[in-house]
Amino acid sequence: MGLGSARRTVLITGAAGFIGSHLTDRLLEEGFEVIGLDNLMTGNLDNLRSAAKNSRFHLEIGDVREDLHAYAEAIYNFACPASPVHYQSDPYATMTTNVLGALRLVERARLRRVRIVHASTSEIYGDPLEHPQREEYWGHVNPVGERACYDEGKRAAETLLMDARRTHQADVRIARIFNTYGPRMALNDGRVVSNFIRQVIEGVPITIYGDGLQSRSFCFVSDLVDGIVKLGTIDSLPEPIINLGNPGELTMLELAETVMSVAGKRVDLVRKPLPTDDPRRRCPDIGRAKALLGFVPSVSLRAGVEQTHADFAARIQG
Repeated sequence: MGLGSARRTVLITGAAGFIGSHLTDRLLEEGFEVIGLDNLMTGNLDNLRSAAKNSRFHLEIGDVREDLHAYAEAIYNFACPASPVHYQSDPYATMTTNVLGALRLVERARLRRVRIVHASTSEIYGDPLEHPQREEYWGHVNPVGERACYDEGKRAAETLLMDARRTHQADVRIARIFNTYGPRMALNDGRVVSNFIRQVIEGVPITIYGDGLQSRSFCFVSDLVDGIVKLGTIDSLPEPIINLGNPGELTMLELAETVMSVAGKRVDLVRKPLPTDDPRRRCPDIGRAKALLGFVPSVSLRAGVEQTHADFAARIQG
């Protein structure tokens, strides 16, 4: 199924979320008819203020775990809390959103020829023993730990979708998304970029877990959305699972220095124990994304942090 014709209709689950709302804006700019679905568990209608002004955007308040009735040629599934503080607050809702949500997508794909673009996560690699992580790597995950509702939920969703591809020839594309940041992240998101920026703005010590030498790779949201759009609109895709992220790797201490430099303010660092099952290193191998999608992130860490800091400052001070 091609998505090159005019008046294409897509359904975005989790449309009021951080990434979902940016994807909504981008697909509207590309000329799509967009139906947004969100149960507002962690989504925020403020994120859709721009989209709401567009006559080609339609919002439904609903849950991906229930039957999907809206007609669409493609479904972008971004329905699930992605921050540990949020997904651990209701692990049953997190697990069922992942698994039952994927099941509803499979049911829709069996009834109609619908393209499914599923937001998976680098968390399926767990605390990886391979570095950087390639799509062929199976991961190193604690299936009964505090993070398992998200990690294993996403892994089970991938299983359902890949079985649908093999058994029913469903048009499935899976994006394993690495750490993404940018404007519209929830102020209480709880992940490291938002935590550091908010702490510096408020003039309180930055929280460093462990020794601060654990690493991550941070992708600005506009770069990620570029990759998602390419993944969803390309007609031929021989490999359905693709890492999307920025391979630039840095430690938490280096990130803290960047945030303070952007803010023009220094604060103290306070140390706390490393959370259970927190990965020591995380970095994507994006060779497949480059080869198949022409995906190359272009926003530097400093430029991205500047935009994110400005957004947080406006919301916190306003």
